[in-house]
Amino acid sequence: MTDVIPAIIPESFDDLAEKMSMVRWLVPVVQVDVCDGKFVLSKCWPYKNDDGEFEKILHEDDGFPFWQDLDFEADLMVAHPESGAAENFIKAGAKRIILHIESSDKMLDFVKKLRKEYGYPGEAAVTVEIGIGLNADTDIFVLKEYFAKDAEGRTLADFVQCMGIDRIGYQHQAFDPRVIGKVRDIRKKYPDVPIAVDGGVSLENAHDLALAGATRLVSGSAIYGSDDIKEAIEEMENS
Repeated sequence: MTDVIPAIIPESFDDLAEKMSMVRWLVPVVQVDVCDGKFVLSKCWPYKNDDGEFEKILHEDDGFPFWQDLDFEADLMVAHPESGAAENFIKAGAKRIILHIESSDKMLDFVKKLRKEYGYPGEAAVTVEIGIGLNADTDIFVLKEYFAKDAEGRTLADFVQCMGIDRIGYQHQAFDPRVIGKVRDIRKKYPDVPIAVDGGVSLENAHDLALAGATRLVSGSAIYGSDDIKEAIEEMENS
């Protein structure tokens, strides 16, 4: 079965908590989109409407909403995540982080640094999973160094996230059907790598994405815009 992960672009801390509360008993993981207004044009919490909540989380004076019941992955749509954003969200409790390969010219060195600090895939001590995000126009050739196995059979990254829309950082965008072929190509080249698709994912394309090789479907509008969130998640899982 393909995992379905609800996606949240939080307007504020309260908005994040409300949306997490809607799915806290329905899924084990949600994706929190993080938009800085630089790498993508849109901004969301904590880059706007933050009243000190994120700082409290970092100082362990408060916790991420529903942290006892719900894991989260942080999709860092920010410029230069190596400048603090990635490590802040790891400190805030992210189970996974998605680093967009187009967001920094230092990405490879940064991922190597994170691996030394937080462990490699398959190691018992690993504390965070690292995903490499790819825009619709980015060639999958760039994945080579992240999924080449070292002498111990380890890779730098844990999974790939393909963006299914051209204008990332916004919901309600049209799905780009090219991503189906991209998923198929990645699955052929890297048979064991988990592949997520984020952006424009709906009941209409979930089946084709799963057949192409996607193992995680990340969806915001199709889930939160439905009349019955539980039913929407189940239908997408079963599609």
